[in-house]
Amino acid sequence: MSIQLTSQQTFLFIGDSITDAGRKDESYPHGSGYARMFSDILSIREPAKRIHFINRGINGHTVDDLRSRWSDHVLAHRPDQLVIKIGINDLNRWLQDPVINEKQSPEQFRAIYDEIITITQKELPDTRILLVSPFYASLETNPHAYRHKVLSHLPEYIQIVEDIARKHQLSFLNLHHEVQTLLAAGLPPDVFAEDAVHPFSPGVLFIAEKIYSVLS
Repeated sequence: MSIQLTSQQTFLFIGDSITDAGRKDESYPHGSGYARMFSDILSIREPAKRIHFINRGINGHTVDDLRSRWSDHVLAHRPDQLVIKIGINDLNRWLQDPVINEKQSPEQFRAIYDEIITITQKELPDTRILLVSPFYASLETNPHAYRHKVLSHLPEYIQIVEDIARKHQLSFLNLHHEVQTLLAAGLPPDVFAEDAVHPFSPGVLFIAEKIYSVLS
């Protein structure tokens, strides 16, 4: 199996800190996260291809932040393949203060996400798009713990991403389900991501592998 890209085509990742992974600092330009690992996997499995990779993740961003830079960071590059991974910051901010952070509510998350996809399909009708759900690497069961609260509300945001993918006939990866399956099989959550959000090396590889499997 191989991804549906040919040499000289452009592959663009966009999202928050999980995508960013230091791309503007010591790990310029692709970061040290799953975007870089994905490009490494592709170079090993499909060595004849010469794909142009672009990482446009930015730490702390929400879907509204993506909307504010979409024309410059996505449309201007006219990618052949686009991977979007966003949502955990929306959920965290909404849980922390739903009044101040109203733009991060599930309703606004849906509306804004749908808006940027609609714009993208209008401007770039030939671009293939993969929507990756947010994930949370935790098995917390204490109902008073913040991590349990995140786990309780995350399915709503994941369902929104899946609904948008279905509406626009896009590929979808439920990464949270994949991560939870891995943790249930025995991998300690703090080996995947100590803060439940930012993956260590095993988690980075896991995400890159899952994205490759969906696209190939």
